[in-house]
Amino acid sequence: MRFAGKVALITAAGNGIGRATAGIMAREGATVALVENNPERLEAAARQIGENAHPFPCDALDEAQANATVAEVAKRFGRIDILVNAVGGSTIIADPAATTETLSFADWQALLHFNLTGTFLFTHAVLPIMQRQGGGKIVNLASIAGRGLSEASSSAYATAKGGIAAFTKKLAMEQGRHNINVNAIAPATTLTERIGPRWHQKPPEERQRDIDRTPLRRMGVAEDQARVICFLASADADFVTGLTIDVTGGL
Repeated sequence: MRFAGKVALITAAGNGIGRATAGIMAREGATVALVENNPERLEAAARQIGENAHPFPCDALDEAQANATVAEVAKRFGRIDILVNAVGGSTIIADPAATTETLSFADWQALLHFNLTGTFLFTHAVLPIMQRQGGGKIVNLASIAGRGLSEASSSAYATAKGGIAAFTKKLAMEQGRHNINVNAIAPATTLTERIGPRWHQKPPEERQRDIDRTPLRRMGVAEDQARVICFLASADADFVTGLTIDVTGGL
C-alpha cells in the first residue's frame, strides 16, 4: 500500500491516463480527488474506482475554479501529498498533425493554452500547501512530441510538451529545498479512450508499422503510463526530481 494515508489530486481524471492513475493510487490506499470538467465522465470514474475516489467538477483551465478546487480538497482532507497534472492532448484541433505552414494562429494558441495552463494553475495553487506540510510529489504529463520525435503531432503540441519538460526541470530546482519532488513522463502514442479509436481507424499496414517500430512490439495503454506516474509519486522516487521519463516501449 504505497499510498496509504496520502491525498492525491489528479486532473483530467475522468478517463485516459488520469483515470488509470487514480485507480492505481486508490487501490493502494490513497484518498484521490478526481478533477474533471465533464460531469458524466467524472461520476463514472468515481463509481468505477470506488470509495477512495472523490469527484470535484472543475475546468482546470479556469484560474478561479482551479484555486477553489485546490482549496476545497485541502480543506476537506487536510493536506495534498500528490498532484498529477494530466490535462493536455493534441486532438483538440481539426488536424493534430498540421505542419507549421498549415497551422493557424488560433490552433497554435489553443494547443499551448490546453497543454500548459492547467499544469501551471494547479501547481501554483498546490505549492503553498505542500510547502506548509513539508513536502509533496508533483508529476506532469509531457510527450515524446516535446522531444521532436512525433511525426503525428504539430509544432504547437511539440512546443507545449517541450514546455512541460522545461517547467518540470525548473520547478524541481525551485522546490527541492521544500522537499517537493517534481517529475514528468513523456508518453508515446497511448491507446486511451480518446486516441485508441483514431489509431484503430488507420489502415492495418500503418498500425503494424507503428507496432514494428516499437521495440516492445505493442502499443502503450493508459495503465503503462499510470504505473510510471505512480512510481514517481511514491516513496520509491524520493531521490528523483527534475526528470522526464520516456514511456514509449523503447521507441
